[in-house]
Amino acid sequence: MAVYHLLLSTSPSLVLPPRRPNFSSIHRRIPPAHPRLTKFTTSPSSSPPVIRKILVRSTLREDPVSPDADNPTLLIGEDSAAFELGKQKLVSWVYFGVILGVVLYILNVVWIDNSTGFGKSYIDAVSAVSGSPEVAMLMLILIFATVHSGLASLRDVGEKLIGERAFRVLFAGVSLPLAMSTIVFFINHRYDGSQLWQLQGVPGVHEAIWFANFVSFFFLYPSTFNLLEVAAVDKPKMHLWETGIIRITRHPQMVGQIVWCLAHTLWIGNSVAASASLGLIAHHLFGAWNGDRRLAKRYGDAFEGIKKRTSVIPFAAIIEGRQVLPKDYYKEFVRLPYLAITALTVGAYFAHPLMQGASFRLHW
Repeated sequence: MAVYHLLLSTSPSLVLPPRRPNFSSIHRRIPPAHPRLTKFTTSPSSSPPVIRKILVRSTLREDPVSPDADNPTLLIGEDSAAFELGKQKLVSWVYFGVILGVVLYILNVVWIDNSTGFGKSYIDAVSAVSGSPEVAMLMLILIFATVHSGLASLRDVGEKLIGERAFRVLFAGVSLPLAMSTIVFFINHRYDGSQLWQLQGVPGVHEAIWFANFVSFFFLYPSTFNLLEVAAVDKPKMHLWETGIIRITRHPQMVGQIVWCLAHTLWIGNSVAASASLGLIAHHLFGAWNGDRRLAKRYGDAFEGIKKRTSVIPFAAIIEGRQVLPKDYYKEFVRLPYLAITALTVGAYFAHPLMQGASFRLHW
């Protein structure tokens, strides 16, 4: 189940329906939503369609002392997890299905199948460095984190050299087998090492762990939902999200991973689970810092505007008054991607025996 938290991707840049603004009432200069856009003027036609500027209820207090949340202002970023079925093209999803099948076939031949792939050799080489499963677990996470975050940091340069789609193929092609190896090793060795505590027989613990794990998947980064960009059917973009889960925390992927790690470590209660959680949390803390750095470099003042009205720690910006949730905020979650996440999370729970059996047969 950790595969959703290990891999980052990209999501549709659909936005909320625009409300016609009264531009004569706007006297202050508002920073552009995207560095590629021309400087903002009071004419709505001056905004290119890369990120449509729209009017919503204010999420940024004009005056920290006496806020007026009813005053409309421009949404700087994009609407998270928006998905309109009517705008989807059947041919794009056919391409997605074909690409997915080809990728899975290649992954099986080149990495998973022990008779043809390099997956087992990779695991054996890492495990041979130390006889400790805790050390091997940390090394696998370190290798994945270095490659994953390293390639993410080189995204701007890479896309200029080989293009957005080719770089996405390179990024996924390297990250996916490393992530899979890390997950399979964790599943196969999760009960190795020293037992630190045993809470599995305590009443209510299983239910609490299940609920925490379920909630953690709602903190997926919105870019994960755009499967067409993930598969490079659509041209991948670095999105600047602002609504939905971003209102709660600017780094939902990090928060979700921490919740997932704490839940699984509490349930398993041994040194291997603790080492896995330590490595994954450290990777995502770095990823949060690196993500802010990359967005600031790409979007400049637009990102700084969103940074002022959001927080890393969940709900901190809301408590401090920098973020005012719309009255119909729940509608930002009543969307197809979150309905799909709900079904997949429940399905993954019941599929645990299948996942464990498949991992065991690899002997990694």
